[in-house]
Amino acid sequence: MDNVVDENKVNQVVESGKGSQGQGGRGYELPLLLFAGFRTLIDRLHAELARQGHPDLRPVHGFALQAIAAPGAGHPTASEVGRRLGVSKQAAGKTIDRLVALGYAERTDDPSDARRKTIRLTAHGVDALTRSAAVFDELHADWARTLGAGRLGQLEDGLRAVVAADSFRLDAASWFGGM
Repeated sequence: MDNVVDENKVNQVVESGKGSQGQGGRGYELPLLLFAGFRTLIDRLHAELARQGHPDLRPVHGFALQAIAAPGAGHPTASEVGRRLGVSKQAAGKTIDRLVALGYAERTDDPSDARRKTIRLTAHGVDALTRSAAVFDELHADWARTLGAGRLGQLEDGLRAVVAADSFRLDAASWFGGM
């Protein structure tokens, strides 16, 4: 059973896979299924990362690590990390503080401007991202075994077709009230 929101009945409980027949479909299920698929991947990722020596990492940390290590970014400031995540400098700073405390990132002086502090990943942070990539590859392979490689490829192609190129951002945390 799943909780869903429908225009006539708020938090109506419906059986999974059965739409509201009188109202013409299951359109409301798509975002719920996409989100549940996302949560399934992220929860499995973090369970495996915990087993591999990263028990304190949380999903928001993964977004921040990606923002810090973005290709071609050099070593960003907290403001730049905040922009990449779509959150305030203060919210990014709090997450960076936590990553520093956990040993995943460090603040360094910018050699070209002594007033600026840049953020970079430590070896522990790089290890977490490297392990994350390997775990995501394993999870992708699991989905391919479950759905079939062709169906999974079609799903990915279909999502690429409907997702605007400029909407692929790391700022999902801002949807939930910041970091």
